[in-house]
Amino acid sequence: MKRQRARRETSAGGVVVRRLDGAVRYLLIHDGHRNWGFPKGHVDAGESPADAARREVGEETGLGELVLHEPLGCIDWYFRHRGRVIHKYCHFFLFTSPGGDPTPQADEGIVACVWLDFEAATRRLSHANSRRILAAARDSVVNGTADRETPEPA
Repeated sequence: MKRQRARRETSAGGVVVRRLDGAVRYLLIHDGHRNWGFPKGHVDAGESPADAARREVGEETGLGELVLHEPLGCIDWYFRHRGRVIHKYCHFFLFTSPGGDPTPQADEGIVACVWLDFEAATRRLSHANSRRILAAARDSVVNGTADRETPEPA
C-alpha cells in the first residue's frame, strides 16, 4: 500500500500581551472547534509570517493597534482534512496591544476572547505545544524584550 504524502501548510499567529491592573495578561481565543489557543491563520502568497500574524490577530480579535516584538517559535502538527494528510507549521510572534477591547470574529467561529494571567492561560490552553509558545512569551516579557518594538522590515 502506497503511503500518502502530507501536504505542507504554513500559518502564523500571535500571542498578545497587555498589562492590566499592574499584571501581565495574555489574550486567548476560543475557536469553533472548542479549542482555547492563540489567534492564527494561513500565510497568504507573498506575505511574511510576521505580517500574516498581525493580520490574523487583528481579524480574529478586532484589535487594531498591534505592536510586533519578536518571534516566539514554530509549532507543527499533522491532521486530516477531506481525506488528505496535512502537516501544518505555525509561526508565532509576540505582540502588545496598548488599547481596545478584543471582539471575537464570529464569522470565523471565534466565540470568545479573554485576557488571562500566565497560570490561568496555561491551564486553559487546549494543546501542549501552545503552552510552550506561551512560556516563550512569558520569558520575553520577564526579560524585557516585550518592551522593545521590533523594527518593521524595509
